[in-house]
Amino acid sequence: MASAVYILGALVTLFCGALLTRAYARVRKRLLLWSGVCFFGLALSNVLLFLDLVIFTTVDLYLWRLLAATFAMLAMLYGLVWEGDR
Repeated sequence: MASAVYILGALVTLFCGALLTRAYARVRKRLLLWSGVCFFGLALSNVLLFLDLVIFTTVDLYLWRLLAATFAMLAMLYGLVWEGDR
């Protein structure tokens, strides 16, 4: 059951990233772009979570998961601070 939740989480964040980048292509608001980049990074983090806990149980991917999520949040923070009022 846990693996289904991990896969579903990755698919949902990937879908959100795709919707946000599609909206950016239509409207050209840069905050949508940075939000899409953030969600793609979170999707990568969720895929790494699935790989870490289900597929490669002997390998520790915690640092890579944390780095992916950190860069995703930094992209969102950049978009919110520097592109939010444009």
